[in-house]
Amino acid sequence: MLASIADSACATHVNLKKLMPFYAHSLENQPREKWETMQEHEERVASLCAEFLGRIHPDLAPWGELLGRWHDLGKYHPEFQAKLRGKKVQIEHAGAGAMLALENAVQFGIPLAFAIAGHHAGLANLNSNDPTYGPIKRSFLSQRIQTYRAVYEIVKNHIPSSVSNLEVPEFPDWIEDRDQIVTKRRTEFLTRVMFSALIDADRLATSKFYSNAEGILPDHETLEYDCLELLRERLDHHIDQLAPHPSYGLTPVNQFRAKVLESCRNAFDLDTGLFSLTVPTGGGKTLSAMSFALRHAIKKKLDRVIVVIPYTSIIRQNAEAYRKALGKNGFPDLLNVVEHHTGIDEHKAFSDSRETKEAEIKRRIAVENWDAPIIVTTSVQFFESLFTDHPSKARKLHRIAKSVVILDEVQTLPPGLLHPILDGIRELTSNYRTSVVLSTATPSAIQERVDFPFGLENVRAIINDPETLAKSKAAQRVNVKWRIDQITTYGQLAEELKQCDPQQSLTVVHRRKDARALAELLPKKKRIHLSAQMCPAHRIAVIDEINRRLSSGEDCLIVATQLIEAGVNLDLPIVFRALAGVDSLTQAAGRCDREGERTIAFGKPAGQFTIFLAETSPPGVTLQTAMSATQSLFNQKREEGEELDIFNPHHCIEFFQKLYGLTPLDDRNIQREREGFNFANVGKAFEMIENSWSFPVVVPWPMSGENAGEGMRRAEKFSESPSRDTNRALQPFTVQVPKPAAFEMERQGIVEIWDESIGLPFHTFDKNWYSEEFGILVEDKMISPECLIE
Repeated sequence: MLASIADSACATHVNLKKLMPFYAHSLENQPREKWETMQEHEERVASLCAEFLGRIHPDLAPWGELLGRWHDLGKYHPEFQAKLRGKKVQIEHAGAGAMLALENAVQFGIPLAFAIAGHHAGLANLNSNDPTYGPIKRSFLSQRIQTYRAVYEIVKNHIPSSVSNLEVPEFPDWIEDRDQIVTKRRTEFLTRVMFSALIDADRLATSKFYSNAEGILPDHETLEYDCLELLRERLDHHIDQLAPHPSYGLTPVNQFRAKVLESCRNAFDLDTGLFSLTVPTGGGKTLSAMSFALRHAIKKKLDRVIVVIPYTSIIRQNAEAYRKALGKNGFPDLLNVVEHHTGIDEHKAFSDSRETKEAEIKRRIAVENWDAPIIVTTSVQFFESLFTDHPSKARKLHRIAKSVVILDEVQTLPPGLLHPILDGIRELTSNYRTSVVLSTATPSAIQERVDFPFGLENVRAIINDPETLAKSKAAQRVNVKWRIDQITTYGQLAEELKQCDPQQSLTVVHRRKDARALAELLPKKKRIHLSAQMCPAHRIAVIDEINRRLSSGEDCLIVATQLIEAGVNLDLPIVFRALAGVDSLTQAAGRCDREGERTIAFGKPAGQFTIFLAETSPPGVTLQTAMSATQSLFNQKREEGEELDIFNPHHCIEFFQKLYGLTPLDDRNIQREREGFNFANVGKAFEMIENSWSFPVVVPWPMSGENAGEGMRRAEKFSESPSRDTNRALQPFTVQVPKPAAFEMERQGIVEIWDESIGLPFHTFDKNWYSEEFGILVEDKMISPECLIE
């Protein structure tokens, strides 16, 4: 095969002069004078890539130059030039540059080789593909070397010497460590950053060429964002307007929030690195953390603020809070705050105003590479960007560098992935000019301790005395009642909820099935069900209805799964929570008398928070282990003559010590695979939400009303014209169901399985399969016992 490639090259070599110059991109029905030459493309990509890496650290700019110059060297192959002229042929064009990098510098060339070889297909493994991690289609790098070498031998005489003779620089000083394992991980992470910068530079440069050929500016060059200084001024004005007039006096909650804000405003001058922001729920972390982040970014000349939130169910609320706070003249900021998560509606109806259309263009482009002042995203999007092998997902990684990252509710990070996650955070803050804020309601348990040696070190507290803050009157708003000595059945709980006064309560249970079972026992006019059996668009509508009822004083008995806890701005007098990890209990308690008005009225904690032992256990090993850790700590405290206090910082730390002691913190051996430069294995292993049991099904919600069947219409558009845009439009109307349920729905003619990846609804998908109250309806026998917690 290699010989035939070489023979073909020799046969066409005579005609090479007629092909000069060599081209990178062609234009259909246009003369070659308008095509993009290799020199032009190399220069454009090299310039952008050097800029992207140089902004992180000057030592990285020469690496960006090499990546841009060498990434497409295979296009000097005569067969590729023939392909541009219309010949139907498959030709590998990424490997030649990878081979040149390895030939010029074996050790220092490895990051270049991986990034160049993978900039279209994705990052590979180094020496083997481990079936333990599932099927990996791309071959490993060492396996491809001979093919790369053969292509390089063909093209090397056509590469300008000014390109091929560029030297590979040595690694920056901060890569080397006395511990070779640390050096390997740092090199692996540097490879990812290079990979990210190259993908972004290549796609932007290519987009510019094709846009200019049409006589228009590429979309990314039409974008203009407001500077961080202006956004900070708007935020300050908004926060100051919220403060009550001194003549009315400050409530304990407002005094509490004012102290948090003051601490955040005063800490901005510290050097980049790791910070903790420990504030009990209801303490105003959302805006105070942003106040710190904008001030800190301006002072340290960082590029953006990235807010990372654990659940898609609450991200819209936070994004809307930022848009309102950063808006001007009474209008929310639709230009500078960009949401990126699977629940975002890519095809929502916009008005004809120029501003909203511009905002949608900016959002669509910014989610590709996070080139916006403020990004609001999920933990899944953020951390999978750090450890993915996929080009599109990795593209934004280089923009995470040199930013302020607010990790909201950091205690929700999955223990089984904690070791690689902490290593990624450490890399960003130590070597990539990134500041990370660990924002929690209870003290962060991921800091270095004697019993937790690979925790994060040198974490500086934004709140100097979080323990005193936790003991303040404003934080003490809840009476906690433990009922975990015996099981409370859902029938018993339903009767109790019916008798509560007022008839406004929240009950958080373990599973989707539990939520429906309990809700069906409550009066239909009073109950509200919320779980991930409902598509994201449906859940958003339900949360809006909850807020409407609460604000108008109507009866509202909410039954939900864990998705409602972290960050949802609800204020209820009564909350019940099935026994779970202390971190989950604290989050649920944060929805109880959130504003402290009842506590102020009674002069003592007035929120009623009951922890009960449910008739079912939590789904999945991680949540079951967390519940066991809570039970163990509860029993320990009782033996010591005290009660477990979920608001006590010391008790919270003890909980995490037990949890982490019971859980492997790298249960998929990701760190080992990183040390071996097995990027594809890491990409397979690093899944924050395991979907091996589930299958996405598009639902025709709403089932009635003005927009009835919107999900169906979008599914039809996708099936008529499959594309990235029509696929994304499905996300707000997609529900994850157990695979057996999806296949049964296909057998009954309810859905069509499209490309083995998604179920599209037929018109037989009626109210018997999707309820306006409970979401998707599948038989109990189809439900996996390890279903998603939401």
